[in-house]
Amino acid sequence: MANIQSAKKRARQAIKNRLHNAGQRSHLRTKIKAVVKLIDEGDKNAATEAYKAAVPVIDASVSKKLIHANKAARHKSRLNARIKSM
Repeated sequence: MANIQSAKKRARQAIKNRLHNAGQRSHLRTKIKAVVKLIDEGDKNAATEAYKAAVPVIDASVSKKLIHANKAARHKSRLNARIKSM
């Protein structure tokens, strides 16, 4: 446990930030899973709309340093490829 006041505050902030980031990651995963679900169901129009809704969330995750830019690009590329192959 931290003894110095600034270290105690930093520990409190770390907990708060971890919970916030976990929520943001969950939101990101939910958007990606929604696209995958629609692809598996075979609904190309709905999957395309879900993809369009997921892309800004993926890009925002990169700007917030939640995920790496390459991971975001990989997700977008794979989802788009799966939609195009329908």
